[in-house]
Amino acid sequence: MPLLATGKHPTATAMAGMPLGPFTKAGILKLLLTSLLLSQGFMKFHKKIGEICRVHLECFSECCVHNEKMQKLCTRRTLFMQCNKWRKPNGYFCHQYSECQSNCCVTTSPSPRTFCVPKTIFLQCIPWRKKEGDVCSSHKECQSECCLNTYEDILRCIPKTGMLTKCLPLAIGGK
Repeated sequence: MPLLATGKHPTATAMAGMPLGPFTKAGILKLLLTSLLLSQGFMKFHKKIGEICRVHLECFSECCVHNEKMQKLCTRRTLFMQCNKWRKPNGYFCHQYSECQSNCCVTTSPSPRTFCVPKTIFLQCIPWRKKEGDVCSSHKECQSECCLNTYEDILRCIPKTGMLTKCLPLAIGGK
């Protein structure tokens, strides 16, 4: 091909002003930057959920957060594409509601320790409570939510009685 009066090849002039798809200046720059990052070991081909990570970009989900052992792991994003911190699953020991995935931290036995538990179908957090006949000190300790003085002069959990299922003292000996 003959050179133009400017000394340039005719196709070079035509190509200089035309976008060439992925070979535009921005495309070439992005390709070079990506290959540089890969060669430096910064991007490790997107890690899966549960794999150890250092930064969000390493994860396929672009979400890298601390777990209970303070290790950083790739996790899923929320429905609204947020990257929330790790929260404890059901069965884990907890101190407050916000530590749990279920947002529910309650007692599960007579022990005062609290654990993450699922909410009920009505989205309530119901702690463990004492059964009928157990010694109690307040209504909230009982499944029936009724803690009254019995004929033994000891507070015990008793069932609610009457048509309106109220916490009424037991009638002893028909009195």
